[in-house]
Order: sequence, then C-alpha cells, then structure tokens
Amino acid sequence: MTKSVVVKSTVGLHAALAAKVVQAASKYNVDINLIYNDKTIDVKSILGLMSLAIPAGENVVIEASGDQASQAIDDIATILSK
Repeated sequence: MTKSVVVKSTVGLHAALAAKVVQAASKYNVDINLIYNDKTIDVKSILGLMSLAIPAGENVVIEASGDQASQAIDDIATILSK
C-alpha cells in the first residue's frame, strides 16, 4: 500500500518533524518506508529520514505493509502534510 504526500513544513523534514514521524511509525506493527528521489528509507529510522534532507514542498511516497498499514500511512501523511 502506498500514498503520495507533499511535505508542507516550511523548513522541510527537519529533526523535530522527523522525530514525530518516527514516534508515529513506531506505534504500528508494520514495515513502513519513505521514498524520495529513488531512495527508500525505513520510517522508523530518524537518521535515515534526516539523511534524505527533504526540503519543503517536495513530494514523497509512504509505503507500508502489514495489518495496520493503512492507519500507519494515514497517520504519517497527516504529520508530513501539516
């Protein structure tokens, strides 16, 4: 299952936002990744997310599999699109 979302934070995917994403992802028993510029990173890895250096306004794809995949994707998409 995948969902495309635009990173709306005016400073992009910064440390505090990445921490919120990791916290949200960690609540779910799913395999969940973020895809940006042909790079795929485990959303539960804050260092991985920070390494992407995603600026504001960029489109990313959230990909998840597992019983709670839909809930996890929606939760993370909400955080990224605020």
